[in-house]
Amino acid sequence: MAYDHNLAQRIIEVLQGTSALDEKKMFGGVGYLIHGNIAVGVHGNDLMVRVGPENHAEAMKRPHTRPFDMTGRPMSGWLVVEAAGIKDPAVLAEWIQMGVSYAQSLPPK
Repeated sequence: MAYDHNLAQRIIEVLQGTSALDEKKMFGGVGYLIHGNIAVGVHGNDLMVRVGPENHAEAMKRPHTRPFDMTGRPMSGWLVVEAAGIKDPAVLAEWIQMGVSYAQSLPPK
């Protein structure tokens, strides 16, 4: 599956200056990791965000979200924000910060 390279570039611009950042091809797209823990990624035209199990229910109340599910079993603490929900750069930055905050709360890998 191809992924939205424009969205990937937008994410990189928001993440610029983030310490311990790494980019890795995964899930048929690209993921951005902090200390080895995924924070956000691009899957198709959508943003994948790792919000953590404790933030999942609240984050899913926001518009244009759905569970991240590649295998028929949704991944707890992960969600997808559809392209329509991240057109606004400020909203995209909020989602990215949510993923970064969760990744930074985890022990380095």
